[in-house]
Amino acid sequence: MSVNKRGELVPMDFTQIRKQVPEMRHLGMQVSVLSLPEPIDSSNVTPAEWLMLAGILQQHYAQYDGFVVLHGTDTMAYSAAALSYLLENLGKPVIFTGAQVPVGRIRTDARRNLVTALEIAAARHPRAGTVRVPEVCVFFNDVLIRGCRAKKVESQHYSAFKSENYPPLARAGIELEFDDSLVRLLPAGPLRVHPQLDDRVVILKLFPGITERTVRGILGAEDLRGCVLETYGSGNAPTSPWFLECLREATARGVFVLNVSQCEEGRVIQGRYETSAHLTDLGVIGGEDITTEAAITKLMYVLGLGHDAATTRRLLMSDLRGEISLGPAAGTGIRV
Repeated sequence: MSVNKRGELVPMDFTQIRKQVPEMRHLGMQVSVLSLPEPIDSSNVTPAEWLMLAGILQQHYAQYDGFVVLHGTDTMAYSAAALSYLLENLGKPVIFTGAQVPVGRIRTDARRNLVTALEIAAARHPRAGTVRVPEVCVFFNDVLIRGCRAKKVESQHYSAFKSENYPPLARAGIELEFDDSLVRLLPAGPLRVHPQLDDRVVILKLFPGITERTVRGILGAEDLRGCVLETYGSGNAPTSPWFLECLREATARGVFVLNVSQCEEGRVIQGRYETSAHLTDLGVIGGEDITTEAAITKLMYVLGLGHDAATTRRLLMSDLRGEISLGPAAGTGIRV
């Protein structure tokens, strides 16, 4: 979330949030504000910030019913996905939100987004009295999206985020309307915060005319452990001998390659066409309907667990936090 300073947008000093958003006084809830000593632009976010944020949430987890994270929009989907993985057995809401128009401007969406995110973080089931959304989510422009399903799709309109392959968990109209059937169940075990991510990963997006030198330069990076391969359509890729050899060499070195569709509503089905059947033979893992943001952070998370190759591969193929659809059991997760 930004403010306008000398004609430039800079990260906001969150200690002034109550002054900037006076509506918070009327929420009927106790809100504590924690601001980092030096707020940064979201374009500068790294895995170190994700681990720090997970640690902060762990430190204060028992004290609060829910959490709202104010975050710049540019990398919010990456951060929400990363926190989804790091916070295993999450039993309370962690809602990311921000604004397209800086707070302080007349047409800002910051106040509405923040106030509604706070309401969602405090929401309880009207009958059971339990937490309504025990997930990491993104709330933006009246829509609540699972954090590991979110993708930024707009830079000029208020509807900045969408979840193309999974419905919204809630919509904010005159009232908050939750779809409880889409929300993950409360966990059976206590919160487990993972302390490590492996950033030796890369995204390789295919395009017509991509050269062998480019592919070799990316897949041949020193110490590379994981690659998100953005393919065409339902997971299709070139069948050029040099391209297949590049993949073969990478997987032989122990690089885990996760196949993700470039289509916003895409789903990888390796083997549907001849141009994807060979990928399975080379050890490439089909990413189902995962987003690129969720795929790259999933690689960081799973590789950071330090498991053997077989377990790592199994986890990459599994639905851990509702990031992929695997049929009736989708969204139930798996303990690692």
